[in-house]
Amino acid sequence: MRAMRGSTYVDAADRTLEEAYEEPMDLTAYVDRVFEQPTTASHASKYLLEAIEAAGTRTVIEEGEETQRYRFFDDPSNDGEHAILGNTAVLNEFVDDLRSIAAGRAKDEKIIWFEGPTATGKSELKRCLVNGLREYSKTPEGRRYTLEWNINTAEPDDRGLSYGGTPSSSDDDHWYESPVQVHPLAVFPDPIRNDLLAELNEAIDGHLPITVDTRLDPFSREAYEYLEAVYRQHGTEGLFSAIADERHLRVKNYVVDVGSGIGVLHAEDDGSPKERLVGSWMHGMLQELDSRGRKNPQAFSYDGVLSQGNGVLTVVEDAAQHADLLQKLLNIPDERSVKLDKGIAMDVDTQMLIISNPDLEAQLNQHADRNGMDPLKALKRRLDKHQFGYLTNLSLETELIRRELTGETTVWTADQYEEIAEKIREPVTVTIKDAEGRLRDREFAPHALEAAALYAVVTRLDEEGTPAELDLVDKALIYDQGYLQEGDTRREKDEFDLTDDGHDGDHGIPVTYTRDTLASLLQTDRERRHPDLPVEDVVMPRDVLNAMAEGLTDAPVFSTGERSEFENRVVPVKNHIYDRQEGDVVEAIMYDKRVDEATVAEYVEHVYAWETDEPLYNDRGEEIDPDPLKMKLFEIDHLGRFTETAYESNLPRESVREFRREKVITALNRHAWEHRDEDFSVDQVDLTSIPVIKNVLESHDWDDVSRTFEDFDPRQWDDPPSDTETARVKAATIERLVDEFGYSAASAELTSRHVMGQVSYRWD
Repeated sequence: MRAMRGSTYVDAADRTLEEAYEEPMDLTAYVDRVFEQPTTASHASKYLLEAIEAAGTRTVIEEGEETQRYRFFDDPSNDGEHAILGNTAVLNEFVDDLRSIAAGRAKDEKIIWFEGPTATGKSELKRCLVNGLREYSKTPEGRRYTLEWNINTAEPDDRGLSYGGTPSSSDDDHWYESPVQVHPLAVFPDPIRNDLLAELNEAIDGHLPITVDTRLDPFSREAYEYLEAVYRQHGTEGLFSAIADERHLRVKNYVVDVGSGIGVLHAEDDGSPKERLVGSWMHGMLQELDSRGRKNPQAFSYDGVLSQGNGVLTVVEDAAQHADLLQKLLNIPDERSVKLDKGIAMDVDTQMLIISNPDLEAQLNQHADRNGMDPLKALKRRLDKHQFGYLTNLSLETELIRRELTGETTVWTADQYEEIAEKIREPVTVTIKDAEGRLRDREFAPHALEAAALYAVVTRLDEEGTPAELDLVDKALIYDQGYLQEGDTRREKDEFDLTDDGHDGDHGIPVTYTRDTLASLLQTDRERRHPDLPVEDVVMPRDVLNAMAEGLTDAPVFSTGERSEFENRVVPVKNHIYDRQEGDVVEAIMYDKRVDEATVAEYVEHVYAWETDEPLYNDRGEEIDPDPLKMKLFEIDHLGRFTETAYESNLPRESVREFRREKVITALNRHAWEHRDEDFSVDQVDLTSIPVIKNVLESHDWDDVSRTFEDFDPRQWDDPPSDTETARVKAATIERLVDEFGYSAASAELTSRHVMGQVSYRWD
């Protein structure tokens, strides 16, 4: 059985490599391939753009605005492990810049710069780019090609490109790949290459043109010139055909990865600017590969960031650690060339991207007060800045916290916000090892991660840009949903004067602080006990908020002003989370008393017929009049909006008429307008889209509880006397919280106790 399982994985690995690699081809076959699949010849910025666009888009809501997001940044090829959560507007601007760069429109001399505080997704950006480009290069349209050379067959007695020593007899041992992934079309003389590209670009009319302005790299040029000298000396006709013969030159594909099309310079990388940029001379090889009294480019290491990133992407991480290098990069985007040595230059085709914390900007601005004499002014003009910020969406922050705690990587997607809302409130169970070495499950109760995420988001929002009618919790909800629900009224974001001053997400509690606080809570023993339930293993939302607020004092990452500001913002978050818990408990109590959709539908149909004089039919197909008694009873008993005094006999007074028209008919008319291309019918309406009806279907209040359970007393909840209505209500409520709302028995007990403790004060 084990051998069979092993064979399965080996076979799968075989298929993976077969899909990624091709047999080398001659130059003629490659040109034919390019005309069949032009994207395989794209220059660096165009290739990066095509890789991003190939993954498609999806619709998201961020800061209350619906926008399209490129799925590439969800890291789909890696199951979302390095997805960049949020910052969609910034990423879209990046893609727009790539489009301009790829087209050679103004920005092609720019170096793209991503800046932002720690824990905002900048490192994930690099990993996401690497993963996405690697997988795209395995697809037929994303194949990447370069040249490899064999000059041993030109002069069998010559050493060729063997890096010294005696070459072996096997032909494959004499093939050497361009160390910088040179573009295969670079081998053509300029006039021929220009004609080829002109024909190719004409065939892809309407798309960004492909440009290949680079010459052969020094390594390949050495091989080319050697072959040219040999065949010219022999008087060979068809000189280029002889050089490009499949015995000497072939085109092979490579999988884009770090070191092969992607260069990454890390903070800890050292060496001279030239070593970090392109590589260094291998002095031991200089004697072996003497080339007519000059340095032979075959003796160069080509391990610098530009050499590795030639053809696709060059990334400088923690750029503040390489500020000296940035000035060396100054002219590379427009000159597209870098020196190996005084007499040896290498053309470069790569999209340059630098990543930094805000400390780089401080370095760049150190001479800003010198105005025109600022020595860094030219560099700053080359940098095209994109600012990453802290997440200001509740759902994204909850998703990020959950990732940090559990290692889950699936990106949250949904057609309706209600699906995301369910994920936000979900509990999370984490297994830990306690002080005695035993494995124990600790539960973050429903709304616990939501509480942590909401508090973090609220600390990142700017109060000055918030209307007086809203608090920061309201603003956070609008940013996440795109609207604010106030009773029966749904107000869209554009109804509020939310000043966009760009300060939201600039500062606040980082996810690393939240993660560390929650991790500490998992190891903390709580002083609460229950005879039957492991309540000590439950982390409640109030535990989370108290720990986050209390930990601000000792956290070195916050200034005194930030601590004071953040501490003052915890109370509205506590109130909102309590309302969420209270809603769960009330709905669990009233779960069996909910109005069924058939009753609601009947009411809506009667109101619609009453207002519009549309015909109404019973089950036998007979036309009937709207029933004023049915509408009245529904509005009194189920809606709880009116009393008998609002009616004259069964006929509605003006207040009821106004309610029906404004709340029910208006919603139906809106639905009819949105579906105006269809034949409108009331029975096609999603009743849950009407706010007042949604409340009937999904929400109750304590008046409903009191009216339904006359002998219920919340003050007895902790230990209700047996055989009382309170005991029966509690048993049913705990069961519903567990079965329908995602609670464990322990978290249901603690949550309901907390809610009843507050309700009991105002019950009478």
